[in-house]
Amino acid sequence: MLSSAWLLVVALLSSSCCVAAPGPKPASAGQSITLQRRAPSARSVEDWAAWAQNEREFLTNRYGGTLKKRSEGSNLLTNQNADSSFYGSLAIGTPPVSFDVILDTGSADLWVADTSCTIGCSRIAVFDATSSSTFKNLSQPFDITYGSGQAVGSLGEDVVQMAGFSVPNQAFAVVDEVSSGLLTSPVSGLLGLGWQTISASGYPPFWQTLVSSGAWTDPLMSFQLTRFINGTNVQANEPGGTFTMGFVNSSLYTGSIDYQSLVTTPSFWLLSLTSMTVQGTSITLPTGSSAYAAIDTGTTLIGGPSSAIQNIYAQIPGSQPGTGSWTGYYSYPCTTEVNVAISFGGPSWSVSPADFQLTQISSTQCIGAFFDLSTGGSAPTWVVGDTFLKNVYSVFRYNPPAVGFAELSETALAMNGVNGDPPSATIGSVAATATAGGSSGSSNSANRQSVGAGAIIAALASVVGGVLL
Repeated sequence: MLSSAWLLVVALLSSSCCVAAPGPKPASAGQSITLQRRAPSARSVEDWAAWAQNEREFLTNRYGGTLKKRSEGSNLLTNQNADSSFYGSLAIGTPPVSFDVILDTGSADLWVADTSCTIGCSRIAVFDATSSSTFKNLSQPFDITYGSGQAVGSLGEDVVQMAGFSVPNQAFAVVDEVSSGLLTSPVSGLLGLGWQTISASGYPPFWQTLVSSGAWTDPLMSFQLTRFINGTNVQANEPGGTFTMGFVNSSLYTGSIDYQSLVTTPSFWLLSLTSMTVQGTSITLPTGSSAYAAIDTGTTLIGGPSSAIQNIYAQIPGSQPGTGSWTGYYSYPCTTEVNVAISFGGPSWSVSPADFQLTQISSTQCIGAFFDLSTGGSAPTWVVGDTFLKNVYSVFRYNPPAVGFAELSETALAMNGVNGDPPSATIGSVAATATAGGSSGSSNSANRQSVGAGAIIAALASVVGGVLL
C-alpha cells in the first residue's frame, strides 16, 4: 500500500505537470500535438507546510534515516501570597516524587530541601535520596546566596521530570540549610531557568539540556502570570497562570510577539531598557551597559539605578523616599493612579497601576513597586520582575537568544483575580528525554548574587509575606 506521504507527492506532481490536450481528431504518426499547461491550484501556506513535513518524513523513512522526536509541554503555575512568587511542579527520582518549586529565569540551578534539612524547611515536602534507586551523590558542596537568603547543601544527580520531559542524569542540589523565610509551604525548592554561564554548580540547567538536545518543538519557553495583588478574598495560593516549554500558547496572547535579542553573551536574560514614561512623561534613563535589565520571573518587583528611580517618582506628586525598612522605596498617595510604560527597543509595554501599587502603609500612603537597587560586579543595573511580567506574555528563546513580549489575550486577562484551587503537583507521562552534559568546570557559588533569584530585596522580605527572590 502506498504511504499517505507518497500519495500526496503524486497528487502534487499531477497538479503541476504538463498534460496533453485532446485534439478534435486522433493524431497520426509524424504529427505534432499542442501541449497546454494546466494552471496549478492555489495552496495555502498551511498546505505547503503539511506537504513539506510529509515529504521529509517519507524520504527519511524510505532511505533508512531516523527522525528525532520533538515535543512540547505545559506546567500550570500557582500564585503565592498575592503575586509574591510563582511556582510550578516537577518530579525527581525513581520512583518519581513530585515537588513544588519556584520558577526563576534569573538563576540557573535546581535545588530542593532534603530529609536532613532542619533550618527553614518546616511543613514542606523534602527529597529522600535513599528512596530513589537512581540517585547518585556527586560529593560536591553547593552554596547559593540570594538577596532574601541562602541555600546550602551538596550536589547529586537523578532523574528529573517536568511537563512531559525527562533528564535522567540532571545535576541538582539537595540542601540541608535554608534561610528562614526563603521557602514558604508548600514550596520545596527552586528551578533556575537562566543560562549555564551563571550556574552556581557549573552544571547545565534542566531547560538548557532539553532545548540544546532538540527535545523541544520550538527552542523557547514562555510565561503567562496572573494578578491577585488587587484581588478580594485572596488565599495564600491561587491559580498562577501557565509555563510552557517547546511552544507558545497562542490562546494566551494576541497579536505578534516582539523579540529583542539579548545584549550580551547569554547569562541572565538581559535586554536594554531603552525608554520609560511615567504619567505620560518620558524620563531620563542610563544608557549603554547601565541600561541592561535582567528579565526575571523569580523577582517580585522592579529594581533600578537610584537616578532613574528618583526620576520615576519625581513625576508623582506627593511621593517621598521611604525610611527604616522602606529605605530605597518610595511612598506616594494611594489615590494616585500611576501609569508606567517600558520599552526594551520595541513597543512600549504598560504596567498596570494595580501592579505599581505594592502595598498600603497608612490611611493615605502606598509603597511603589519600583525601588532603588545597587548591584555589584557583573550584575545588571535593572532587574525587571513580576510587577512587569504580569502585564505581558513573555517568551524566552534559546536560539537565536532573545526575549519576546506580546499583549495578553482576553482569555489570559480573565484569569486575573479569579479565586480557585491552585494546581496540585502531579507526575505525568514522559514524552521526550534528553541526557545532560557535565559541569562547565567552574562554580559561581561563592556569595552568589543571583539576580534572577533575587539579589535585591532582603529588606522587603521581612515586611511583606511570601518568598521575594
